[in-house]
Amino acid sequence: MIERYSPPAIRAVWADQHRFELFLRIEILACEAWAGLGRIPESALPKIRKATFAAARIAEVEARVGHDVIAFLTVINESIGQPEARYVHLGMTSQDLNDTAMAVQLVESSRIIARDLGSVREAAAELAVRHRKTLMAGRTHGIVAEPTTFGFKVAGWVAELDRALARLVRATDEIAVGRVSGAVGTHATVDPRVEEHVCAALDLKADPISTQVVARDRHASFMSALALAAAAMERIAIEIRHLQRSEVGEAFEPFGKEQKGSSAMPHKRNPVMTERVCGLARVVRGHLVTALENTGLWHERDISHSSAERIIFPDACAAVDFMALEMTTVLVGLEVRPKRMLRNLQFGGGVVFSQRVLLALVDSGMSREDAYAVVQKAAMKALDEDSSGFRTLLEKDVAVMKRIGGRLDDVFDPWAGLEHTELAYERLGLGVKAR
Repeated sequence: MIERYSPPAIRAVWADQHRFELFLRIEILACEAWAGLGRIPESALPKIRKATFAAARIAEVEARVGHDVIAFLTVINESIGQPEARYVHLGMTSQDLNDTAMAVQLVESSRIIARDLGSVREAAAELAVRHRKTLMAGRTHGIVAEPTTFGFKVAGWVAELDRALARLVRATDEIAVGRVSGAVGTHATVDPRVEEHVCAALDLKADPISTQVVARDRHASFMSALALAAAAMERIAIEIRHLQRSEVGEAFEPFGKEQKGSSAMPHKRNPVMTERVCGLARVVRGHLVTALENTGLWHERDISHSSAERIIFPDACAAVDFMALEMTTVLVGLEVRPKRMLRNLQFGGGVVFSQRVLLALVDSGMSREDAYAVVQKAAMKALDEDSSGFRTLLEKDVAVMKRIGGRLDDVFDPWAGLEHTELAYERLGLGVKAR
């Protein structure tokens, strides 16, 4: 991921420096376990624990030997010296380092993402409660539907973010496994107690059974959780983009005093933050396809997954965290326009109340088919720009007025039918009690 979309905390997790630090920690832990089992002398541990490396030096050696783990071992062994260096990497294979270190990196990334995704959730929760009485038109297929409240709409975002967070927790638990089990996972050259010691110290579980690698279904599951978290934020972003359209004008993402929207058109206030979120969600979804492709490897292992993973996991973690930071800023600073919402609610002279008129006519004794025809005719005419409006047209219909004329105020009451919206708040634990 380019630096523009890589939050510093995530960048640090995936930096070569941190990866090699994890490699070294795994090697030291393995040596400690071997010493405890009497395989290597305790006296070797002080020098092994003082091992050092320079990432630039490892890159220099890798350019010669064509293998990053061998380059890493060469450099730290130079700092340890003989005979102690010969005890490092005893019975281990490269993936004992790579997979175990990556598990730690994924867990660390997950904690950062969960924190920042939690901030999106809290910003949405505050917005939902603040606007639980802000009337607006609901929309289906992009067309005005029936009355709702902006807060109720946002409460739906809160629920989806809760699911995204719970999904991320489950996927993180699944990915938090290490392996120190040798060339094909049989522990032929590494005592299982070494693996248990290393994994416990890193707060990982030992993989119950691995080949030369941890099976990649775990990684695909984690990427799926990231993709769904991205999709949850994308859904919010798409909604805000629609509400910010010139023809709608009901909610606007923050816009700085000196911010410019277009190099050509000074009037432009473009939803650039939410558009960025939508674009990055596409990137993360693409990485999920790659993660799924990585699950099928040859025999006990090939390295077709390796090159792809060096791209997709740092990128996806960075993108999702960037999206979370961006969406928190959007929701905290969202400019909501209740007056415009009320105006749009009366679009076409109140066509959003068409079902309530239909039901009132049915209750009066008219057949549903006849009532539907009457209401649809008036609604279609009301949507003509030259029309006087839906309610006015109904008031001119003698047959309609005879049946429900005395009830029209109730039928066109925007709050009618919204009595139960606060039940959602109670179910979500947002501090609002349903009446």
